[in-house]
Amino acid sequence: MRLIIPACSPGQWAARYIQKTALAFFKSHPAQRFTLGLPTGGTVEEMYACLCQLYQTGQLDFARFTTFNMDEYAQLPPDNPQSYHAYMRARLFDTVNIPAQEVHLLNGLAPDPHAECAAYESAIRQAGGIRLFVGGVGRNGHIAFNEPGSAFSSRTRLVELTPSTRQANARFFNHNWQAVPTHALTVGIGTVSDAQEVLILATGESKAPVLHQLAVQAPNESCPISALKLHPRATLLADRAAAQLLPENLQRELRAQAAAHPAQDAQLELP
Repeated sequence: MRLIIPACSPGQWAARYIQKTALAFFKSHPAQRFTLGLPTGGTVEEMYACLCQLYQTGQLDFARFTTFNMDEYAQLPPDNPQSYHAYMRARLFDTVNIPAQEVHLLNGLAPDPHAECAAYESAIRQAGGIRLFVGGVGRNGHIAFNEPGSAFSSRTRLVELTPSTRQANARFFNHNWQAVPTHALTVGIGTVSDAQEVLILATGESKAPVLHQLAVQAPNESCPISALKLHPRATLLADRAAAQLLPENLQRELRAQAAAHPAQDAQLELP
């Protein structure tokens, strides 16, 4: 897994990387669609703002994008302001020109959640798989809503959210963690790992402990994001606050790069 501490903000870097990757794909595959996996949450709000700006300034056309979102709360209507349907409409889909039929989100109100999840996996396969999956990481190491203990081979499914995840998301529910839904539909770790490339964002000092754990431990199911250390093209994009607890040898390497090339990204391979 490659770790990058960008010279700009992680949100700006991620948006530009999506742009660069999509444009390169369109150039080499003029008749195909670019399939992008998308997250929600506070970490990626700047990324979405930058993507909208790229569209509005004519620097990125979304007409040939197909998107699959990571997750959705169970039993939350799509028009609920806290649903991920509403989040995505407000931050991306109502602004850019992705065709409506090419936008895929899990239905939290599906009468048969298991059938909904199986159909989602099928839709990803029919789209040719995901080229780039973008995500965030939770304080306990979860990716999407794959909590600690999730199998690295897990697929899209209904899951129960841990109290720590519900408390972390309480800020979106008037700081009332008990108002956060208890279950969600989520892509699996195996679903994410199947993507040709994965980009994970981590910002703020609250993510520093999990980055330390990721750096010092071998992949294990107690830390879901550690599965991506096994991925051939996985990148962890972090700010300096999130990286502050990395082992000293990695800190020295990052400091040396920053001192030698202060206007460039610092990067290294996590052991």
